[in-house]
Amino acid sequence: MIRINEHYLKLQSSYLFAEIARRVTAHQQAHPEKPLIKLGIGDVTHGLPEACIQALHTAVDEMAADASFRGYGPEQGYEFLREAIAQNDFQVRGAQIAADEIFVSDGAKCDSGNIQEIFATEITVAIPDPVYPVYVDTNVMAGRSGGAVEGRYEGFVYLEGHRGNGFIPSLPHSPVDLIYLCYPNNPTGATIAKDQLQEWVDYARENKALILFDAAYEAFIRDESLPHSIYEVSGAEEVAIEFRSFSKTAGFTGTRCAYTVVPKACHAYDSVGRSHPVHSLWNRRHTTKFNSVSYPVQRAAEAVYTPAGQQQTKALIDGYLVNAKLIREKMTALGFDCIGGENSPYIWVDGKSDSWTFFDRLLTTAGVVVTPGAGFGRCGEGYIRISAFNSLENVTTALDRIETALKE
Repeated sequence: MIRINEHYLKLQSSYLFAEIARRVTAHQQAHPEKPLIKLGIGDVTHGLPEACIQALHTAVDEMAADASFRGYGPEQGYEFLREAIAQNDFQVRGAQIAADEIFVSDGAKCDSGNIQEIFATEITVAIPDPVYPVYVDTNVMAGRSGGAVEGRYEGFVYLEGHRGNGFIPSLPHSPVDLIYLCYPNNPTGATIAKDQLQEWVDYARENKALILFDAAYEAFIRDESLPHSIYEVSGAEEVAIEFRSFSKTAGFTGTRCAYTVVPKACHAYDSVGRSHPVHSLWNRRHTTKFNSVSYPVQRAAEAVYTPAGQQQTKALIDGYLVNAKLIREKMTALGFDCIGGENSPYIWVDGKSDSWTFFDRLLTTAGVVVTPGAGFGRCGEGYIRISAFNSLENVTTALDRIETALKE
């Protein structure tokens, strides 16, 4: 008899974005005459930078000729891309990350979900609340939690974020083994200062813990006092793995390219306390289960680091930040407390009511789709997340609709 992984049965009934899609579909079917504006999921809406398009075309032409055709590439990614990443994303900021510590992949979501496979089931996992659901669900699937009780899984250590701490949680009161951090944060848009991040790194070093640092939105940071990478903090290379993506940086959500940094100095421990390099463990998992990203896509990602690519990418991000600023200003003017939207594409709004009720109100009366904060954890209840990923015209129209609906 074939049996299932029963840990899947612990998962709460509906993944957040699937539930949003269900409600949006039901509304559209009932009101097909009312066009919706979607400011919910973090999916970009503008085309790829021209430098990336040109690189794609060139690489596709190479694939058409026997002399320049590429078959299987290195599972870790082509050297040309790994070198460009190491130099431009880390070394220029004083973080001594080498090219062979970078693993190219098809998405930060995939990597942040897959990385937990190389760690023991019995570890204690610390997860922020509010939180990107993938961190939680993949550890539930792996068997690191009990069942869900009042919206939280037994066995996890929840790191609570709220208005009082600026949605930057305090250190755990007791030792934990694996810590998830995300800055600029999804969903709240909060950012973390270098001295605050240093506290987490120091904690991890003292407790032989490991930090999984999601930096998918670092390109939106405009305040240069803020760290773009955890490796700008002293000692982080010993206790941290970092996830990055070209999805929000250069519009690769449909093109698919990302990378994970696993420093060779980073170690974890076996059941008798012997130290093992995490780099070799991840390399083994990566080469066994992944055949890397296609050559044309990696050439397109490399083009992000050219002078033209940097200029074009910055222009895309600047446009989304203009949207974010408008959203934050409008919601503040309407009397709502907000964070985010300054070094982040997300605005976290205190809706002054139940999250799903506020979501439904904006959907049905304004024709605008947002994300209910309750879907990100217990501490998200009462909030909504508004995404800046849309055209300026659509964002302006959506804000006008929201203002009209909330004044009725």
